[in-house]
Amino acid sequence: MRGPAEVRETFYLFGTLVEIEARGAPERVAREAIARVGQRLQAAHKDWHAWRPGELESLNAALAAGESRTVEAGLAALLREGRALSCASGGLFDPAIGRLIEAWGFHADVPPDGAPPPAAAIAALVARHPRMTDLTITGDEVRSDNPAVQLDLGAFAKGAALDLAAEDLRAAGVQDAVLNAGGGVKVIGRHGARPWRVAIRDPFQWGVVAAVSLRPGEALHTSGNYERYFDEGGVRFSHIIDPRTGRPMQGIVSVSVLDPSGARADAAATALAVAGPVEWPQVAAAMGVRAVLMITDDGSILATQAMHERLEPVPGGFPAPVRIVALPEAVPPPACANG
Repeated sequence: MRGPAEVRETFYLFGTLVEIEARGAPERVAREAIARVGQRLQAAHKDWHAWRPGELESLNAALAAGESRTVEAGLAALLREGRALSCASGGLFDPAIGRLIEAWGFHADVPPDGAPPPAAAIAALVARHPRMTDLTITGDEVRSDNPAVQLDLGAFAKGAALDLAAEDLRAAGVQDAVLNAGGGVKVIGRHGARPWRVAIRDPFQWGVVAAVSLRPGEALHTSGNYERYFDEGGVRFSHIIDPRTGRPMQGIVSVSVLDPSGARADAAATALAVAGPVEWPQVAAAMGVRAVLMITDDGSILATQAMHERLEPVPGGFPAPVRIVALPEAVPPPACANG
């Protein structure tokens, strides 16, 4: 068996490249562990995809028909987590709005082109009020009281998948690794003698705003309007849809969230982008995230104290002063969870 090595593998999953780098473990151990993780991620990509044959597509068909369906245990657990996160966000993160995602054309791996959907069609979908809290999950059986629910887990599937992959790597004997999937990063252990250091992209130009050294087990996820979008009439339409209006969020260019849970960081980045520059502190507190960096469309940079303390300067970074925003100290627990 070869000694400790640096092993990298790349997979195309969840509409992006997923890169796994393991360090310190014997090479055979690392390669076998990454191969098994790759297989698990491939299975998740298939079963969690809303628009291709698999577990989730079959579940969506059952929900639309008013029927219940027994799903794989991992998907049931993911839906419970998504429902709790949606509840905590006040519905600003809501994977039940798959029909709206589809109407805007953001259900495909490539951005849509053409005109926005008719306003009347969007209003009709919003009026049906699809929500994650419409789901009842009993064991592995899932049903919905609202046939308008169509699940699209894209707003937090990457974060949840990287969490699971990190657990698998640790269980296989890999103690130091970084997992990178588009706008999401999860780490275990360290990069040799130093922490894993991750850059936060500048959404206005090719470059970075700052860097963050991640502690073992932490995740950093960024959502924004600068990768998946389309332009029409001089207006940029983002893939992040506000469930309240059925329209793409406005005013926010990117949100980065640092948290031990990749799923929560991923979901919160979406919810805070929807919440906007005024309401986001209350939503962050309700979701239990403390380290947030937000960049608005006028270039303002807002950060919580917990995130500001973790930001590290980089050459050419911080294009604007960082304004520290306080989070509420206490937020009442949500009362919208279902069975």
